[in-house]
Amino acid sequence: MIPRYQTILFIVLLVASVAMGVVLWQLRERAHQRLVAGQDSAPTQAPEVAPAEQATLLVASDADNTLVAQDQSLPLPQDPGSRARVILGKLLDLYATPDAAHPVPGGASSIAQVFLLPALPLEVAGPPAADRLAFHVSESSDAHPTTLGSAAADFQTQDSQGQTPPQTGPQLAVVNLTGSFAASHPSGLETETLTVLSLCGTLHANLPRVTQVRFLVDGQPRSTLAGHADLTRTYLAAEAVPSEGTHP
Repeated sequence: MIPRYQTILFIVLLVASVAMGVVLWQLRERAHQRLVAGQDSAPTQAPEVAPAEQATLLVASDADNTLVAQDQSLPLPQDPGSRARVILGKLLDLYATPDAAHPVPGGASSIAQVFLLPALPLEVAGPPAADRLAFHVSESSDAHPTTLGSAAADFQTQDSQGQTPPQTGPQLAVVNLTGSFAASHPSGLETETLTVLSLCGTLHANLPRVTQVRFLVDGQPRSTLAGHADLTRTYLAAEAVPSEGTHP
């Protein structure tokens, strides 16, 4: 005969096995229901992205100090300022590649913001538009991008006489570079000038209304890019667009 204690132990183990089986089955059903619910809540369509468009980049070459037009297909947003930032970012991405003809570290993240303002006649008395924009920013405790963006939005609503500017006509592009980009840029008159002119030429090639370009670094005026290229002046964008393969 089987001892009584073994019979009791067998019954306990059998009941425990059945109970564990029921629990495992319930957990499996719950996991299956969560998986089905996750699939049902997933979007049926891919998120919309900006359509790809042709952009023209004025790519610098250190070998012969030239700017050469290069077409790229890029997803571009509709907002002109955002378009300008994406296009300039792609240009700097090319410069950050290991085999770049004009090697400059930083890439697209080096473009903090691009603001488009009404262009002012260069002979108008008083500081240039970008300097007055930077003045508004410098009144704050820092040059946080939100502060700079607010200053630009306020500045765009009025011209030098305090009147609302027209929505069409020549534009001044204010390119706000990051401090890390300026700090890591190779020093030298030719290499810095090529970077500046390629940025200006690329802006004008894709946004023809941009006739003037000014540069800020971390939202503040800066005398040079890396010790040589002048960042205090207003660049005439059209003059930075050479014929293909010619010197700027």
